Amino acid sequence: MADAAISGKWRMRFWFVLLIFVLLFLQLLPLQTVPRSWAGPDLIVLFTVAWSVRRPEYVPTLLVAGLTLLVDLILLRPPGVMAAIMILARQTLKGQERGLRDSTFMAEWLVATLALATIALTNRVFLSVFLVDQAPLGMSLTELAMNVITYPFVALVSYTVFGLRKVSPGETDAIAGAT
Repeated sequence: MADAAISGKWRMRFWFVLLIFVLLFLQLLPLQTVPRSWAGPDLIVLFTVAWSVRRPEYVPTLLVAGLTLLVDLILLRPPGVMAAIMILARQTLKGQERGLRDSTFMAEWLVATLALATIALTNRVFLSVFLVDQAPLGMSLTELAMNVITYPFVALVSYTVFGLRKVSPGETDAIAGAT
């Protein structure tokens, strides 16, 4: 039983890494040559938050740190800023996971919304303190709104495609024995 839980955990970690690489690849594709006046959702952040809320054991801290640092470097963002913010967000969401087990999706969405707002605000404050150029405030608020609106679809994709669901009460014993 413990071996199945461990192999399932590693399989889900593999799917998470593959998902982040696919999303990163799609972000790098030159699909539009004219700059847009609105910002779309940051799917990498959304999937990391969704997986951290539902099953934090599938997205360990070092994996989130490494992938987010790689995304920072490839997308030419200040290295390590978003990685540090995502580590803090992931740890906070990991602490909330136990309380969200029996709650509704609306409670999960509220927690994710607060996490996404905190991520956006912390990123803006950090970049402002160090005088790093950043997107206009309206663009950042549009991205935050798009993230909040898109979260249910990300949760649905995570559930239907990857089978990611909250931990059921009987599963906690298998997980505890596997770690």
